[in-house]
Amino acid sequence: MDGMDHGMNMAAPPPSSSSMNGMHDKMTMHMTFFWGSNSEILFSGWPGSRTGMYVLALIFVFVLAAVVEWLSHCRFVKQVTGSAPNRVRAGLVQTLLHALRLGLAYIVMLAVMSFNAGVFLVAVAGHAVGFLVFGSAVFKKGDGDKVASDLPPMSC
Repeated sequence: MDGMDHGMNMAAPPPSSSSMNGMHDKMTMHMTFFWGSNSEILFSGWPGSRTGMYVLALIFVFVLAAVVEWLSHCRFVKQVTGSAPNRVRAGLVQTLLHALRLGLAYIVMLAVMSFNAGVFLVAVAGHAVGFLVFGSAVFKKGDGDKVASDLPPMSC
């Protein structure tokens, strides 16, 4: 078994000079949900330990989640039955909207992956409020409002 190592050294790596200075010991990556405003969401050092910045981060995640729902239910492109260039233009607009919606949804997902329970709750609340306002029947004017959105619904 002497030659069976194949480069898989299981020993702990030696401490680096930066961890000896205590720079990496300040922030730990959580792998379970936790409560508290001392966290990192999306960017290194943001929001940090400042409560005001944490509240701003929560508002940011809420708005992003609501915008994802808005993009899922909006209607920017009218039914195109004309010439091929118009259909191509409409298809390109739909593709750009889809890419934008997907990119924002991934940003919300990455924020939730901070495992901060407050971020999780505001992301769910943002999606719920966004669906209530833009997707549910509560704010629809009537039967003429049953126009499908430009984009297909996001599937799991």
